Amino acid sequence: MLVFHSPAAERHDPDTFFRHGKTVPHPESAERYRTLRHAIDGTGHEVRECGDAGLGPITAVHDAGYVAFLADAWGMAQADDPDATEITTTQFARTLPRNRPTNLQGLMSYYSSDTSSGIRAGTWDAVYASAQTAISAADALETQRATYALCRPPGHHAHAIHSSGFCYLNNAAIAVERLTGRFSRVATLDIDVHHGDGTQDIFYERSDILTVSTHAETADYFPYFTGYENERGDGDGEGYNLNLPLVRGSGDEVYLGAIKKGLERISKHDAAALVVSLGLDAAEDDPVGILNVSTDGFRSAAALISSFGLPTLLVQEGGYPCDALGVNLAAFLEAFECGNR
Repeated sequence: MLVFHSPAAERHDPDTFFRHGKTVPHPESAERYRTLRHAIDGTGHEVRECGDAGLGPITAVHDAGYVAFLADAWGMAQADDPDATEITTTQFARTLPRNRPTNLQGLMSYYSSDTSSGIRAGTWDAVYASAQTAISAADALETQRATYALCRPPGHHAHAIHSSGFCYLNNAAIAVERLTGRFSRVATLDIDVHHGDGTQDIFYERSDILTVSTHAETADYFPYFTGYENERGDGDGEGYNLNLPLVRGSGDEVYLGAIKKGLERISKHDAAALVVSLGLDAAEDDPVGILNVSTDGFRSAAALISSFGLPTLLVQEGGYPCDALGVNLAAFLEAFECGNR
């Protein structure tokens, strides 16, 4: 399998964030990239650094003002306070405001939905490179049956105009939009433990793109407000969004059953290409996840998706530092390759 990545992923390395009323070590650290990159070494996959397709594919999905803010925010922070180490916010708009502020804290509040996605000196470099990694992997599907984008930071919680849940740019959505230029109908399958709320929102009113997400139930788990079965799309997109929430603690059998159901819906969509938001935080050992998927479960998931036979882009989403993280990635990619032969 052709693998794309960027060393710039390491330039965003947050220390802590506020979770459940406490300041805790940030699980979405640069160590994730190193662990995932190391897992690929020695597996026989061809590894390439991503190219640079510019801002066009990004602003095809994201608000241009939001993208400009991400690029400019650290410079604004340094101008305000040369000793700053990170920008966060404590104000959040319940709905999109009618007016856009101009100062740093106002803009951070305008373009954020939680405190988990702070901005540091290297954040834009990493975020931009993560999107370019997905773009390069999408472009390679012109000649490849399957590609893997080692995207970090992840992206599926990022909405068109704001960051959320460790995510800044929605790498999977950017890749999907890119692929619509070459494939008539595209589907995205999110198998992260968390609902892909940003991806759902971006495509919620479209019928050419089917969004499917299997994830832990969200009534008492992030992102809380989305991921329910009654969210089916709006307008032209009605019926083109499918959520398959799983009971907390679900293991391999339930997880694989949901993926099978998702693939059945994708088959009815007559998709010509598939983008998989590959979250490994459904693992039983993951420090953030609440499902109990084993390494064999990930192998079986990969085999199922691979046997579906579509040109497929795997975009890295969650999966947090633990002994099983690299093992599960290597197992997934190997099983996908075996099913692709």
